[in-house]
Amino acid sequence: MTKRKSENIKLTLPVSEARDHIQGPATAPVTLVEYGDFECPYCAQTYIIIKEIQERLGSKLRFVFRNFPVTKIRQRAYEAALAAETAAAQGKFWEMYDYLFKHGEVTSDDNMREIAAKLGLNSTRFDREFLDRKYSGHIDEDIQSGDSSGVKSTPTFFINGDYYNGARDLDSLLEALDEESVFSWTQTNKNSSV
Repeated sequence: MTKRKSENIKLTLPVSEARDHIQGPATAPVTLVEYGDFECPYCAQTYIIIKEIQERLGSKLRFVFRNFPVTKIRQRAYEAALAAETAAAQGKFWEMYDYLFKHGEVTSDDNMREIAAKLGLNSTRFDREFLDRKYSGHIDEDIQSGDSSGVKSTPTFFINGDYYNGARDLDSLLEALDEESVFSWTQTNKNSSV
């Protein structure tokens, strides 16, 4: 049995199609929420693991990414999150997400603009909204929800609303997600046969 539930810590802000960045169907039996930081080396390592998990679980998994920039340690973390949210406004959150985790640190606002251009974003709009910090409210809401959910570091995971306190390697995460998938499937079938 995977060590998963700790101190009964729960996700305080429910997943919402209207506000969250989501990959996978809403009908998936398992929802994995990550509070992450684009500048965090551990999140970058976990990024590869999450991609493998998504490949293996397919439609059984709904993955949600929320920003939790740890600015006390990583000075450009908030700007990287802001770039992702600004890209999201042009329908390119996941492209920016992939780019930031694959290519590492963001060193300057100019570097951000270059990335936006590479991703095919409207550069004028990106520059204006990024420099105006137009989407900082979304990031701040993610941070606040992370704080109220007990997030202390990145990456932090919640599986179907429960804090995951296990190892962040592929096998451990897969085991926890599979357990939850079987449990969810059993509960759904039990409820539908009543």
